[in-house]
Amino acid sequence: MLVEIGHFALILALVFALLQVILPTLGLIRANLALSQVSRPLLWMQFFWIVVAFAILMNTFIVDDFSVKYVASNSNTELPTIFKMSAVWGAHEGSLLLWTLILASWSVAVSIFSKRLPAEVLNHILIILGLISVGFLLFLLFTSNPFERLDVIPTQGRELNPLLQDFGLIIHPPMLYMGYVGLAVPFAFVLSSLVRGQLDSTWLRWSRPWTLVAWAFLTIGITLGSWWAYYELGWGGWWFWDPVENASFMPWLVATALVHSLSVSEKRGAFKHWTVLLAISGFSLSLLGTFLVRSGILTSVHSFASDPARGLFILVFLVIVVGSSLMLYAWRATLMRSSNTFAPLSRESGLLINNILFVAAMLSVFLGTLYPLLLDSLGLGKISVGAPYFDAVFIPIMIPAVLVMVLVPFLRWKKDTTQRASHLLKKVWIGVVLLFAIALTLTDNIFVLLAVFLFIWIVLHSLVLLIQRLRQKGNVNTAFIGMILAHVGIAVFLLGATVTTQFGIEKDIKMELDQSIDIEGYQFVFKGVENFSSDNYKGYKGNIEVYYENEKISTLRPEKRQYVTGMPMTEAAIDPSLYRDLYVALGESLGGSSWSLRVYYKPLIRLIWLGGILIALGALLAAFDRRYRLRVKS
Repeated sequence: MLVEIGHFALILALVFALLQVILPTLGLIRANLALSQVSRPLLWMQFFWIVVAFAILMNTFIVDDFSVKYVASNSNTELPTIFKMSAVWGAHEGSLLLWTLILASWSVAVSIFSKRLPAEVLNHILIILGLISVGFLLFLLFTSNPFERLDVIPTQGRELNPLLQDFGLIIHPPMLYMGYVGLAVPFAFVLSSLVRGQLDSTWLRWSRPWTLVAWAFLTIGITLGSWWAYYELGWGGWWFWDPVENASFMPWLVATALVHSLSVSEKRGAFKHWTVLLAISGFSLSLLGTFLVRSGILTSVHSFASDPARGLFILVFLVIVVGSSLMLYAWRATLMRSSNTFAPLSRESGLLINNILFVAAMLSVFLGTLYPLLLDSLGLGKISVGAPYFDAVFIPIMIPAVLVMVLVPFLRWKKDTTQRASHLLKKVWIGVVLLFAIALTLTDNIFVLLAVFLFIWIVLHSLVLLIQRLRQKGNVNTAFIGMILAHVGIAVFLLGATVTTQFGIEKDIKMELDQSIDIEGYQFVFKGVENFSSDNYKGYKGNIEVYYENEKISTLRPEKRQYVTGMPMTEAAIDPSLYRDLYVALGESLGGSSWSLRVYYKPLIRLIWLGGILIALGALLAAFDRRYRLRVKS
């Protein structure tokens, strides 16, 4: 009975989402104030019933209700309770319900924190968010019902994919979806402004904090995914250029450009075309990512559930969203003319170059991700596009973007002079040259030298900019601090990613009992393997003692697990520190007391995720700047 209530709750949520779209629209058309203001209570009802459905689905997992097909396919009685709860979004139907819940949550947040917006503006935004919700609720109910019953009830369920039985996968999908779905908010702001024909600073200023928060969540989600892949997949990598990774990275690149474009549009009234198209593109790429995962055209560690019919539904939805948005943009394009001009050397020009480079970087990832799929679908053969392509195409685009990024805040709006800018930055550049000269004495690796140069370039410019601002104004706002923090986060990430890639060491070796291996001054001593078991798996656990300068510093216990369904999994053991990781993965038994092991030395790898945290923190600080809380006049 409870399962049927969950299904009925989704139907009620769809009904209220439809009413959230239809009634306020009629109210706006007929100038009926009472009708136009019902969007908020209808949204709350939609949100309530989605929460009810989500809670009931979670309960079916906890109580092992295998009469529900989704539960029987992704859980069993041996699964720990914490993973039963995360199994709710562990496969297609539940992850889509989570998407719908997060969309409703974003909509509720907009209705609460945008009360100072003119009522008409807020109603338009909630109508558009309601339309998106209608699309996903229809998708959920007609192709992906998580409450579907089985005719024959099994006594035991299958199992949640062992890859997903991990703490990182409990928090990674919700964070990523918060970013993905959050891009619907600036999208709704843009479409609202296009519908009303009022492309002014109102929607620009009020959509910027929402964009920043969505960008922060997307950054956190991608960072968590990288961290999970590193410690869970057992081969020490942190980024694979997997098509689904790329599907989340593309909207991140566009959202990065959008954050900067909004700044120019808000303060100078320029770049309105850029801003509108970037907002549309960001959410469209989020939908594209959903299509790639759910259509079945990808093979990846992420594509755990696929169905061509579902993929077709999302593709049609994507075409409708993109097509209608671009038609609306074309209709209102004449309203976005700007009388503001700017010189080639100005802050506007710098931000324009930056945006062009970020979009070009996104297109390079887009091409590398979708071109092989297009060739395959047309029957023209299969090709594999991996790291060599992205290293050759993506990185050269991003290097000038990073160089320009920190110069822009030093430039004046509208027009600047070469003499003023060079005089201002002369001491900074002297410092960069001196520090880089020191770096030249430490290594001759060209990639590491480039990363060190970019790190020094960003940090010194950011530091000088902060000192300059404090001297001029005596204080700085949180948006400025957020910008500095995000830029430094980029520098920290670049240094960590390059050093660990260039100086990391990997060794696949056969080790006998008490045999040792030396890597970068660390001695790894193999002390054997023992059997062990847990609630839903059993396996082998290695014992590797680590010594440095003849002193024992750690004992690593890598595991080789076999789950109840028979699926094997490797669990690496890591001795972490800020300046290096020691990483051991247990391989196969080679007979007797000998085993194969994979041992890694990973210098500065933690800086990769520290950089991601700094970027996200910077975005959140900027989002909560007090200027965005000022009342907007009708």
